[in-house]
Amino acid sequence: MTDFIPHDYQDYSIKKIIENPAAGLFLDMGMGKTVSTLTAVADLMYDYFEVNRVLVIAPLRVAKYTWTDEIEKWEHLNHLRTSQILGTKKQRLAALDKQADIYLINRENVVWLVDHLKSDWPFDMVVIDELSSFKSTKAKRFRALRKVRPLIKRIVGLTGTPAPNGLIDLWPQLYLLDQGERLGTTITGFRNRYFVPGAGDPSKHVVYEWVPKPEAEENIYKKIGDICVSMKSVDHLKIPERVDHVVEVNLGPRTRRKYEQLEKDFLLSFEDSDVVADTAAVLSNKLLQLSNGAIYDENKDVQHIHDEKLDALEELIEQANGKPVLVFYNFKHDLARIQARFKEAVKLETDADFKAWNKGEIPILLTHPASAGHGLNMQDGGNTIIWFGLNWSLELYQQANARLHRQGQKNIVNIYHLIVTDSIDEKVMKAIKNKTVTQDNLMQAVKARLDRYKGVEA
Repeated sequence: MTDFIPHDYQDYSIKKIIENPAAGLFLDMGMGKTVSTLTAVADLMYDYFEVNRVLVIAPLRVAKYTWTDEIEKWEHLNHLRTSQILGTKKQRLAALDKQADIYLINRENVVWLVDHLKSDWPFDMVVIDELSSFKSTKAKRFRALRKVRPLIKRIVGLTGTPAPNGLIDLWPQLYLLDQGERLGTTITGFRNRYFVPGAGDPSKHVVYEWVPKPEAEENIYKKIGDICVSMKSVDHLKIPERVDHVVEVNLGPRTRRKYEQLEKDFLLSFEDSDVVADTAAVLSNKLLQLSNGAIYDENKDVQHIHDEKLDALEELIEQANGKPVLVFYNFKHDLARIQARFKEAVKLETDADFKAWNKGEIPILLTHPASAGHGLNMQDGGNTIIWFGLNWSLELYQQANARLHRQGQKNIVNIYHLIVTDSIDEKVMKAIKNKTVTQDNLMQAVKARLDRYKGVEA
């Protein structure tokens, strides 16, 4: 565990939450929204005795891992008890009955939770992680939370981009914070005060676009400035930090059995072909492929195994809220499956692609670390890297990250690693962290895993 010494902007955010029953933290990724919020929660609960039960609404993987990981990481938060309202209905009901300080739920289950509890709402504080996912007044999750909003004593909204599609997105989010006190109690009133109709079909009284009036942005932010903190990393950090994140990916039981079969027997059978690993080095490569979701068989055909990493990648891209992300893949089948899932993704191939990235025109750029390992200044295009799959080359890893984390970068660089738990991914990640990636490490990592089946302590 680590002692928490807050930066000035984190200290300001903590105080903002404590001093305001409704607060919005509009902070860039990597500025510590989670730890700041948890610190305020701990103070409100155990120093001020103002709250008893806190509900955190977040994307599934964030609810499952991020918040509990932060609590385990920091010494001053270690006393907080959590319960995850996730999984089957039976599991969710059991989690609700558990005694805890913080209850975590994915946003897809908010409607179920409100319908189940109705007026018997037990949470006096609610934290919405990725508040911008509640930007639609027509969404069921917004309507459900709106019903119980009068029963919530304190509320906090967290996001890096509160208005990804324009100022029009702000009203639903602010309504959940202050029930219409600052921007009005209806979306219609909000539009009439701050916007004029743009593109549309007047004959059908349909408006496709709302154009902000002059000074609308300034006036809106003045209205909400007393409860909302809006900060950009460039304004608060002299030298851009690099923040590494490990995103844990869990395999289902059937996929886990396939992984362990290949690991143990050097063989994995399919209906018309096999995957055979003749050496420890080949086995390492095959296990990395399987961890990513697909594997080449003996005929060099691709055998699909799972989509867990694709799902994790999708959640990270959603969290980026339209900000560009640079994705490093390891195998050709990784590239093919990512492109199939994300039609807007562009593979880095030409100078035109490179220039478009640096202009911020490409939302998802895909490249192999060997293709972007040296000589490319890409810091103008974004500040988020996602490693879909790692390889054993420390040099490629360091050089690839240096495309964004370099002189001239104006923002915190967030580097996300999608890591399958209890797999060779963890061995590669550990070796990279220790900066000792060699062929010997590869052999030792495989040997350590194989020893488990022989009853030898790894």
